[in-house]
Amino acid sequence: MSMYLQTSQTLTHAAALVVLQGAIAQATAMQVPQCIAIVDSGGNLLAYLRMDGAKLLSQLSATQKAMTAISSRVPTGGVPADVETKLALATGGQLTNLKGGLPIVIDGQVVGAIGVGSGTGDQDVEVAEAGIAALKAAVGAEKP
Repeated sequence: MSMYLQTSQTLTHAAALVVLQGAIAQATAMQVPQCIAIVDSGGNLLAYLRMDGAKLLSQLSATQKAMTAISSRVPTGGVPADVETKLALATGGQLTNLKGGLPIVIDGQVVGAIGVGSGTGDQDVEVAEAGIAALKAAVGAEKP
């Protein structure tokens, strides 16, 4: 590897659809309609869905959760309360501390993120985790 370049991976649209389907399946099983956003490693929106019955304003928060998770490379919701307002103000409202944003890590590398909103914070995390698990199962099935 060059000292000037590094090899990296990012989600494809096909991977984003796998994550989306896994998240939808979990939200359906929980009977909690969700807004689900998936971004690649550069923060580009690859997939988005507002399930029937999901809260309208959760469209924005789901995308912000995904953007926050890819930007920070850690799950959302862990910023101390005294910093979260400053974070929101400093980023023009682009980043959030609401639970439900998770980086997608494959083979130790952050390749994208998912943001889920419309349930409780814990429900959002559970749906996001199911989406990531679906991708990990698909990637694992691909390996010889």
